[in-house]
Amino acid sequence: MSAESVCYRHPDREAYISCQRCERPICPECMRDASVGFQCPECLAKGAKSVRQPRTVAGGALPGNPGAATLTLIGINAVVYVVSLILQELGRTGLDVWGAIVGGPVLYDGQLVEGIAGGEYWRLLTSAFLHAGLLHLLFNMIGLYLFGPFLEKLLGTTRFVVFYLAAAVFSGAVVFALTAPNVPTVGASGAVFALFGLGLVVLLKAGQEVRGLVAILAINAFLSLRDGISWQGHLGGFIAGVLFGLAISFAPRGKGALAQTVGAIVLVALAVAITAVRSLALNG
Repeated sequence: MSAESVCYRHPDREAYISCQRCERPICPECMRDASVGFQCPECLAKGAKSVRQPRTVAGGALPGNPGAATLTLIGINAVVYVVSLILQELGRTGLDVWGAIVGGPVLYDGQLVEGIAGGEYWRLLTSAFLHAGLLHLLFNMIGLYLFGPFLEKLLGTTRFVVFYLAAAVFSGAVVFALTAPNVPTVGASGAVFALFGLGLVVLLKAGQEVRGLVAILAINAFLSLRDGISWQGHLGGFIAGVLFGLAISFAPRGKGALAQTVGAIVLVALAVAITAVRSLALNG
């Protein structure tokens, strides 16, 4: 067989057609359906790389499985809660002693903890995965489940997770600043309220109906005034969501991904500044 009649990838096989892009002869095994005719595997791969990947309206990568990150966050919260219960049943120190927001130093559950003012900065984040009871956990996870997938689809999976964590840290910093240093605070409500704030801004910018969300916010705002509920965390989370929402909603066209990155950095930077000021105040 001549070189023109054999497949360029399989010299021992007869070629019946040529690739529509490179015009090299290909055998039936190497034929790939294309928009016009058939292409060889190499040309098809090159063409796929040149195609612009779909993005969300906010500039993030389109999630392959919207809601996966939300369910993962819910799962982490549930596992942490179960582990805390097991430790308590075994008579061990609960995770809240290690991870709750405490200004400190303070005697917590029989142990002296330095608190955030003493350099335990991880509490700003870990507190968002701890809960004071089953109902506390359920209410927060319901809020996360209702709004998480929608915002995950909007931002893209990676940026959604980054925003959630950045909002949790910012909310924790507000709690640290506005709460008495000897009062421990736990819960994901700050991060959940950030979802509320972000959702409100995004829906308003898109001209969508927001009365249902406003009603949820009003109910939660009223409940925040009850004893034992951290209105500081709710306020901090809502502010974080609104700030982030404004950043991405009014970003120049094509700069949505950059706006998300900058927005997350700003939230963390503000959290650092708030924490530093409060720590200086508590340390005299």
